[in-house]
Amino acid sequence: MALMTVNEVAEFFGVQSTRVERLERESLLMAKEKDDQGNPLFERGDVEKYKELAERLGGI
Repeated sequence: MALMTVNEVAEFFGVQSTRVERLERESLLMAKEKDDQGNPLFERGDVEKYKELAERLGGI
C-alpha cells in the first residue's frame, strides 16, 4: 500500500493542497491514516480512483 501526502495528492490532481484538505475534511477523499503530525495520508489507489471519477463528473 503506497501512501501519499496532501502535497503529493495536490500535485497529482493539479490543485492547491488546501483543496485536498477540504476534500478530506468533507469525506470526499478518505485518508487511510495520519502521520506523526496528524496530517492525512491517502492510499494511491483511492486517489487515482477519485481523480478518474471527478474527471467523469467535470473536474476536481
